[in-house]
Amino acid sequence: QVQLVESGGRVVQTGGSLTLSCAVSGRTFSVKTVGWFRQASGTEREYVAALRESDPKYAGTYYADSDAMRGRFTISRDAAKNTITLRIKQVKPEDTAVYYCAASDQYLIIVEDSAPYKYWGQGTQVTVSS
Repeated sequence: QVQLVESGGRVVQTGGSLTLSCAVSGRTFSVKTVGWFRQASGTEREYVAALRESDPKYAGTYYADSDAMRGRFTISRDAAKNTITLRIKQVKPEDTAVYYCAASDQYLIIVEDSAPYKYWGQGTQVTVSS
């Protein structure tokens, strides 16, 4: 089993930045793909970014093909801390959502599809004030 715990969500002013963290525990060696998704109130869950790791043949970072998000999100991994971070800069009110970390024990090809992710965190709330 893999456990995911998100943190870092808070109220932030428009134009500011924040970093969300996803602490990975349990069978961490089995994790091959980690993704960040978000869900605003009354909307469907939305893909934000993903990271494939472990094997250099499959490693890479991927981002949502969205004009609203492009260039503002950075996903990265801190191997020493078993943590996946999502940095958001120049936040906008439309970034307000619960942000979820998800993990798969497969090298996912279609990283933006939430269905194959086997493990999910409880989410962390980000609220952007104008």
